[in-house]
Amino acid sequence: MRTVSPDRYKWVALSNATLAVLLATLDGSITIIAMPDIFRGIHLDPLVPANSFYLLWMILGYLVVTSVLIVSLGRLGDMVGRVKIYNLGFVIYTVASLLLAIDWMTGRNGATYLIVMRIVQGVGGACLLANAAAIITDAFPTHQRGMALGMNNIVGVSGTFIGLILGGILAPIDWRLVFLISVPVGVFGTVWAYLGLRELSTPRRARVDWGGNLTFALGLVLLMTAVTYGIRPAGGHAIGWGSPKVLGLLGASALSLIAFWIIETRVTDPMFRLPLFRIRAFTFGTLSTFLSSVSRGGLMFMLIIWLQGIWLPQHGYSFTETPLWAGIYMLPLTVGMLVAGPTSGYFSDRFGARPFATAGMVLTALGFGLLMLLPTDFKYPVFGAILFLIGASMGMFASPNRAAVMNSLPKRDRGAGGAMNQTFQNSAQVLSIGIFFTLMIIGLASTLPHTLSSGLQAHGVDPATAHSVASLPPVSILFAAFLGYNPVQHLLGPHALHALSAHDQATLTGSSFFPHLISAPFRSGLHAAFSFAIVACLIAAAASLLRGGRMVDEGEDEDAHTTPKELHADPVVRPVHVPSR
Repeated sequence: MRTVSPDRYKWVALSNATLAVLLATLDGSITIIAMPDIFRGIHLDPLVPANSFYLLWMILGYLVVTSVLIVSLGRLGDMVGRVKIYNLGFVIYTVASLLLAIDWMTGRNGATYLIVMRIVQGVGGACLLANAAAIITDAFPTHQRGMALGMNNIVGVSGTFIGLILGGILAPIDWRLVFLISVPVGVFGTVWAYLGLRELSTPRRARVDWGGNLTFALGLVLLMTAVTYGIRPAGGHAIGWGSPKVLGLLGASALSLIAFWIIETRVTDPMFRLPLFRIRAFTFGTLSTFLSSVSRGGLMFMLIIWLQGIWLPQHGYSFTETPLWAGIYMLPLTVGMLVAGPTSGYFSDRFGARPFATAGMVLTALGFGLLMLLPTDFKYPVFGAILFLIGASMGMFASPNRAAVMNSLPKRDRGAGGAMNQTFQNSAQVLSIGIFFTLMIIGLASTLPHTLSSGLQAHGVDPATAHSVASLPPVSILFAAFLGYNPVQHLLGPHALHALSAHDQATLTGSSFFPHLISAPFRSGLHAAFSFAIVACLIAAAASLLRGGRMVDEGEDEDAHTTPKELHADPVVRPVHVPSR
């Protein structure tokens, strides 16, 4: 293979790794908007309570498996070579995307097949996410890493929101395109990575920490499973967090993670490099990553429900059109991230991460507060401006924070350390779904049943039917708004509707009845969810402020390019403090 100069190679590494991260994060969200078309395609009703398992795991399965495997695969990259594991990830991801597009089954069998293939796809995504940041860090000198990692990280974060738009565009044409679109891009990325990337790290042979891997994976899987059952009704309650099943899952998860912690303190080659938490910049940067991801994950779902279930129908969009337009109307958020991310990364290389990351979280909290002040039926220019502010603020935080975390790590632990940071980010997205959905369901459960029953009876629905519909779990109403369904038409059914007058039918199935009905209960839940997000952002800002000055591996020259020869030198693992400039 022809030798590429370090100056040119670093851009090859950045562009390929950024493509990989875009694909891996895009597929975490592309199915959200496409879900109605996917379920129609396999002839399964997602709003039937018994099918909520398939709905949740279609969304969460990919995120869960990436959260579980990222640390193991990052550690494996340190052991056998980061590029090898990264290239394998491209292959697994691409093959799984193709298999997802050829699902020939229908009903629950078809849904089970898709969930299993999404998990396989998540394995490939985890290989990519676990090693992309380390490959970039190896290729770039310290004084350019903020810019490089900023671009990579912001494209990854933006991929979550870009996936919403792509899903809305492709799914109505054919739901299989949602998965098929990744295949040619994945093939291109696979060939390009194989030909263009080279190993700049020094692999260190070590024993596989089987005990740590198993207890960590089991603990996270049990925790994520508890989240999926916690937001479902149980025992006559709107949520299931107090049910024996959820409490048992949480207890087993806690025991498994305690066992993991004990194992990691005793084995020779632990999977989770606990000594890295002695590095102040790494610890507080990772805590900030976790909290910011909790707020960002919840924001995405709340905005989708707000737009699809209330605002868009009130402004003349049919429920079948709302998924696509929800993604389009959220574009200011993505634009703000793309504008601020690389810029803040560039300046953090000169002035340090702390001022930018801290200010970013404070401004994000301000953005959540401004959203709480808006009426449910807002004026879009104001809404769009607030979304841009939140996107820019998140971009201002994400790029410097990721660069500071990676710069603080010793060379030989970049794969494991970067993957640990990514694990906290991915796990937070799953937890945020549980937290925000729980807060929203509690808000809906307190007022929605009475409001829904009264509204239906006012338009001719007999009291028994109205009470039956109003008694359905609030999560069903929430999923309907989330998926872009007209829940009144769906839940009443054709028989009950045909018994009404033409005027009442038109009113109940029109675009204004359900949005008006849900506005007040939704606003109550929204305020609770956004209040939690504000607290999370402010704690993240405090953690970012406490990260200390700039941290770099003392084996690297901050102001000079690092050559491949230097990158292969024995690493010096003790980081040193460099005062903020």
